[in-house]
Amino acid sequence: MTTPTVHEISSLQPTSVMASSLLAPDPRVRAFCDILSRVPPAEVETVLSRCGITPLSEHVESVLRLCYATPATAVRFFRWAGLTLKHSPYAWNLMVDILGKNGLFEPMWDAIRSMKQEAVLSAATFASAFGSYCTAGRIKEAIMTFDVMDRYGVAKDVAAANSLLSAICCEDGHTSEAADFFDRVKLTIPPNGDTFAILLEGWEKEGNAARAKNTFGEMVIRVGWNADNMSAYDAFLTTLVRGSQSDEAVKFLKVMKTNNCLPGMKFFSNALDILIQQQSHLHALSLWNIMVTESGLIPNLAKCNSMIGLLCTQRDLNSAYRLLDEMPYYGVFPDDLTYNIIFDSLIRNKMNHEAEKFFAEMRKNERRPSPQNCTAAVRMYFAQYDPSAAVDMWNFMVEELSPDEECANELLIGLCELGRLTEVRRFAGDILDMGIKIQTSTLDKLRTALCKAGRHDAYDRIVRRLGKN
Repeated sequence: MTTPTVHEISSLQPTSVMASSLLAPDPRVRAFCDILSRVPPAEVETVLSRCGITPLSEHVESVLRLCYATPATAVRFFRWAGLTLKHSPYAWNLMVDILGKNGLFEPMWDAIRSMKQEAVLSAATFASAFGSYCTAGRIKEAIMTFDVMDRYGVAKDVAAANSLLSAICCEDGHTSEAADFFDRVKLTIPPNGDTFAILLEGWEKEGNAARAKNTFGEMVIRVGWNADNMSAYDAFLTTLVRGSQSDEAVKFLKVMKTNNCLPGMKFFSNALDILIQQQSHLHALSLWNIMVTESGLIPNLAKCNSMIGLLCTQRDLNSAYRLLDEMPYYGVFPDDLTYNIIFDSLIRNKMNHEAEKFFAEMRKNERRPSPQNCTAAVRMYFAQYDPSAAVDMWNFMVEELSPDEECANELLIGLCELGRLTEVRRFAGDILDMGIKIQTSTLDKLRTALCKAGRHDAYDRIVRRLGKN
């Protein structure tokens, strides 16, 4: 049987034997769980001895995986089962993990000493102990456990050191202690790429760019450049980007390229998300260019839309247009959202002539503006004294989309404010024919404008139509 890692063992932690026994597929396992869930720990061995069921190794392992919440019961069951069978290394490791995870460190060490006598100790056993101590915040004891491994016949090699480093770095704020341990053992236990990846991921989690740079520099000196160490590169670069040191990240990326160690899409995707959150469009563009031109990675539609959204937010519309034009070269084709992101930016920046041209391109490419953008465009066109464009937008909405109440009212208000009262009367009739509501605030503005111009009859007809509707 393969000895499991600490992560494989620790991932199997239910809330209680009672809750998990219902999930056990083997009827004998269910029977054992039923006994353990209802019998006091002091009586477990007696009741088990009378149950008439002989346990097998796989039964013991299955039951122990369900006993993390009841360590005393687990010990009794383990002791009883050991009277009729020789426990597997997996079962022993589960027992050590259960005791450690429950903070029962003296019994945990008793189990470890028994494992030594049984010649079933392994690196996974100590990895479990490292994890339990670190979870309890007892980092010094975890390090002391590593120091005595060789007394128990288990090698203090780089894999064991990495297990301890990983356990320490999993706990928030302890990467410095991991680095101190590394400095102490690195001359006698040569590190590998995984060693540096663990430390760099710890610095990433803590956001310590200065320490990450030191660790990265030492990694290059000790293990050189190797594309297999990509997780270390990803963590290092992400730390720089998240720490607002994107210039540094780009510099390192260029060095990595010369050594054939450019990171993959995971890093670029995460880094772009960070830069978009930071609204750092120039750094995002630099990263984008490295990603698509030097790494040859293909961005997806969502990432292209996010990038265009950032460029539009920062009013870099030329770059947004360029990316829109380049998308087909990546095998990615713009959708309605892509166009609406740019159209929305043109509207918000009151670029009415650009918006008209872009709207024409949208129609040519069979892309539709959203109802919200149509309404905003109508409002902008009137504000920029371009009523013909506003009317064109309304007509498009009527012909191609479902007519919208907000847009209809913006149309009437805009025409009214520009004194185009004949068109107000005509469009008001059309809008009512469509069953669209003319809002009270809009009606007040129509009354003021029409009555002031002596067009009481036109206003009265609208009111009568409203009453009939």
